[in-house]
Amino acid sequence: MYKDYYVSAIIAAAGMSNRMGSKINKQFIAIGNKPILVHTLEKFEQCKYIDEIILVSKEEEVEYCRKEIVRKYGFKKVTNIIRGGKERQDSIYNGLLALNENTDIVLTHDGARPFVKVEHIEDGIKGVVEHGACVIGVPVKDTIKVVGDSEIVHHTPKRSLLWAAQTPQCFWTHLIMKGYEHAMNEGIVGTDDSSLVERIGHDIKMIMGSYDNIKITTPEDLIIAESLLKDMDGLLSRKIFYKSR
Repeated sequence: MYKDYYVSAIIAAAGMSNRMGSKINKQFIAIGNKPILVHTLEKFEQCKYIDEIILVSKEEEVEYCRKEIVRKYGFKKVTNIIRGGKERQDSIYNGLLALNENTDIVLTHDGARPFVKVEHIEDGIKGVVEHGACVIGVPVKDTIKVVGDSEIVHHTPKRSLLWAAQTPQCFWTHLIMKGYEHAMNEGIVGTDDSSLVERIGHDIKMIMGSYDNIKITTPEDLIIAESLLKDMDGLLSRKIFYKSR
């Protein structure tokens, strides 16, 4: 059913990596002997419903991505590597402008989220067909405080209503384009892609994701990432062992 639609993924890998404190882009830091960005791209390459991947990088890193990421690791679905903009929103818009003209569904994803599951990518595509726009996310575990001036708590929202938005965020192409064009015309800077679609009055469906789908941002996140990778490798090894018995 979903192969009736042309599905494109935009992978944002043009961030500054200031909080990582690294001399190289965090997307290129290795975990499990492969760059973070490679782990991310592998998931979208493996998804049978993804037809093309648009990779957005810093202008000075476009050729590096082409040679050391796409060609070296043999990604066939990456059809274009384009330069990013000043902000993430600018980078995603550049990606939207580079989409195949036949694209029906667009997924936007952070290059620094290497632990996204293929099944959740597929859930996002299904969510677009059923709802028009959806976001992968998880219910928050902590109590959240809304803080005002002088760090005084303004109020405590009901935790059962709060979700942490992740990526991929998934849309009909015409919806995300309309949201971005409205944002540009009105000078709106959204905190994520779905907030721009919210602005044009379209409902966003939350789709249950995984707490493992972390965004690697700080050195502490690298420690968590290595641990997650070891756990996943161990689980895979156990599955192979039991199948072979």
